[in-house]
Amino acid sequence: MTNTTLGPHLVSKISEFTFNTRDAGPKILGTPQSQATVSRSPFNYEHSRFDLITPLCVASLSIIGVFFIYSAQHYQQSDDWLKQIVWIGIGLTAFTVVSFVDYKIFLKYSHWLYALSLILLALVPWSPLGKAFYGARRWLDVGIGPTFQPSELAKLACIVIGASLLTRSEIGKLSESRLTLAKMTLAVSVPFLFILFQPDLGSALIIPTVMFAQLYASNLAKSFFTTTIAIGLVLVGLAVLDTHNYSEYVIAKAEAKEEQVVERPHFWIPIEDYQRQRIMGFIYPDKVDRRDAGWNREQSIISVGSGGVFGKGWLNGNQAQLGYLPRAVAHNDFIFSVIAEETGFLGSVVVVSLFGLLIGNNIRIATIARDRFGTLLVIGVATLFSIHFFVNIAMTIGLMPITGLPLPFLSHGGTFMVSCCVLQGLAQSVYRFRKEF
Repeated sequence: MTNTTLGPHLVSKISEFTFNTRDAGPKILGTPQSQATVSRSPFNYEHSRFDLITPLCVASLSIIGVFFIYSAQHYQQSDDWLKQIVWIGIGLTAFTVVSFVDYKIFLKYSHWLYALSLILLALVPWSPLGKAFYGARRWLDVGIGPTFQPSELAKLACIVIGASLLTRSEIGKLSESRLTLAKMTLAVSVPFLFILFQPDLGSALIIPTVMFAQLYASNLAKSFFTTTIAIGLVLVGLAVLDTHNYSEYVIAKAEAKEEQVVERPHFWIPIEDYQRQRIMGFIYPDKVDRRDAGWNREQSIISVGSGGVFGKGWLNGNQAQLGYLPRAVAHNDFIFSVIAEETGFLGSVVVVSLFGLLIGNNIRIATIARDRFGTLLVIGVATLFSIHFFVNIAMTIGLMPITGLPLPFLSHGGTFMVSCCVLQGLAQSVYRFRKEF
């Protein structure tokens, strides 16, 4: 009697559960698929989703950046921290706009974005709009506002064009992927060479590294990566050989008498002498003049090490306040040194943790993206931020040569701030507009 009474009741409840399940599709408990419909409200669920981790990390890092840009320039009475607030506002606006745009539109217009970036890169060396600062010609000045750095747009364009090419192509065995690899190589080479000869070696090397990560995520044959890594090791070996030859040349020239001529050696790597000096300062720190080529590295290490556990306190960092850490770079490339000195180990852990959370969240978004283009886009974004984060902090503590790679959201810079926000907006768009199955 009890079973007879409960039976229809249970069947009714199970049926109600089945019809209201969001992922209804195949037959569930004998219910025909054609009858299992899902009622949706007029409000689009896909457009309502918003990942809070990314904007919280971006906002937190940006606020920290403003405080320590102010601290790094405290005795100069500079207003760069106010400019940074303006750029943060523009960047967050760009982040919001991009996150509300379906990322698939970038697949449709990827070639146009890439072409625009090449045009702007070409204007830097070949037009009067190109401007040089500190010996590098990297900026465009259109005369109606601040200067613009086209290499930042080129990074974004290369991430998009790489994801686009790999999405439109069949990837498998190396023999079947030659045409795609040729397209990727061409797409990498042109902006790489433009940026390399600005010169901006750090930014140039980011582009092939990002596309390498996208190729790896596309499940290309492993033989390609072993070959590429072998070539990379050979290039590193040539760079070390060049650095050794250059160091011998510098020493011989310093010891030579006035009438002696020291023959300049042949170099395999096409980089500038100041870049060789930076590499030499890392490989042979005892062979460089610590008051010249080795100064920034030396003072940065002192800044980080002198912070201790709790730091010296905001506005109390001697290295930046007294100018030992050069004021031209303390607020941008070496902002982490200022943070480490004034907040110590604990403050550094907070910054590193925020970056770890941001990059880890990017990787999470890449894994839950439901299409190839979305996954490859966010893989590119995560790789770019990982390189900037690792290389910048590593150089400030002496683990890598000095490069010109700034720290996202912390270093002063308008174009860089906006480009970082746009890239994270792309990741947010992939999260919001991913398909549901």
